[in-house]
Amino acid sequence: MWKIKYGTGEDDPYLFSTNNFVGRQIFEFDPNAGTPEERAQIEEARQNFYRNRYNVRPCSDHIWRLQVLSERSFKQTIAPVKVEDGEEITYEIADAAMRRSINFWSVLQSPHGHWPAENAGIMFYIPPLVFCMYISDHMDIVFNEHHKREMLWYMYCHQNEDGGWGLHIEGPSMMMCTVLNYLAMRILGEGPDGGLDNACARARKWILDNGGATGSASWGKTWMAKNLESGNFELRTLYIGRNTWCV
Repeated sequence: MWKIKYGTGEDDPYLFSTNNFVGRQIFEFDPNAGTPEERAQIEEARQNFYRNRYNVRPCSDHIWRLQVLSERSFKQTIAPVKVEDGEEITYEIADAAMRRSINFWSVLQSPHGHWPAENAGIMFYIPPLVFCMYISDHMDIVFNEHHKREMLWYMYCHQNEDGGWGLHIEGPSMMMCTVLNYLAMRILGEGPDGGLDNACARARKWILDNGGATGSASWGKTWMAKNLESGNFELRTLYIGRNTWCV
């Protein structure tokens, strides 16, 4: 099970902090974490998110909240307040609602004082990281099997119904992000027709049906212009205009 940790990094020679890593948060996989019931609850939350991924795109930090609320044995002691249409909102109603919210959010506050949250949504973050690790022969040094599984899971969860990926998790499919995520899935070990619910085949069909990978924006072309053979980092393009960005 993945567990959140705060303020780590002081022993890493590649990390530097001016505030002793206050506010830094990471998740680490602990195979022994949680009870069987807690692990089953986490897995059910994951599957429920996947089933409803087209209706609710953000993760709402649900797994982290389950973990923290369980660790701190949280029990809401203030009854919920319901206000009917046209009903007057009294001081007592507003006060109860506010206190209930404070009671909940104070439990979720980290030891550093901040509230952890997912900082994601952009669909061109993970693929370049995968490419860099692959072409530098660091795939299996930096990523373990659990990292790879979660990166694939993220791509599955945010693949659009038409098979492509948008610029962000709520965006319509676009060529650049579809190409990048398709390539990343293949490098992470999926076959041509692999992936959950035929993810690779659906992505490839979207690419071909929409004009092919050459229709990608400049950032996609930049990565496709690299020789992605493991251990060989060769740039095969000479110039990309400074104003092309990701148009």
